[in-house]
Order: sequence, then structure tokens, then C-alpha cells
Amino acid sequence: MHRSTLKTTRSDVRSLVKDAQELFREAAATTGEKAEDLRQKGLELLDAAVSKAQDVQAAAIEAGKDLAATTDDYVQENPWRAIAISAGIGLLVGLAISRK
Repeated sequence: MHRSTLKTTRSDVRSLVKDAQELFREAAATTGEKAEDLRQKGLELLDAAVSKAQDVQAAAIEAGKDLAATTDDYVQENPWRAIAISAGIGLLVGLAISRK
């Protein structure tokens, strides 16, 4: 679920930035009130992109905190199992590095 939300948000942000860039190009080519309107719309699109990026960042931080809490609870409840899992992962990483 988080991956699809991240991909959707990433494409939304790209789209917003692309639209803002196009508006700024048009604004550079024109003058007067129309140029100012285009610049304002471009700034609004960029603000929306920043807002979406901040929302994704907040969601990622919250998910990371939840994962850390869950891991901490598991380690507190099963200390020896956590040590065995860590040792096994360390052994596998060591073997993989030594073969290279």
C-alpha cells in the first residue's frame, strides 16, 4: 500500500513540477499581466508539489517509527531469538563479502 501511494505521489509531484516549468516558460515568453498570472500559477503548482512531498515525508517518518517500535517490542519479548537472527544475518553477510 505504501509503495503504490509513493509511486502515485511521485508521479503527481513530477506532473506538478512539469506543469510549473511549462507555465514559467510561457511566462518568460510573454509580458504584462498574463505573464504575472502564469508565474503565479507556476508558484502555486510548485507549492502543491512541495506540500505533497512533505506529506510523503511525514508518512515515511511515521512508518519508520512504527517499524522501529515493532522491532523494539519483538526484541524485548524475544532477546535470544533476536540475537540468533542477527548472528545468522551477520554470518550470511560475512560469507557474501568474503566470496567477492
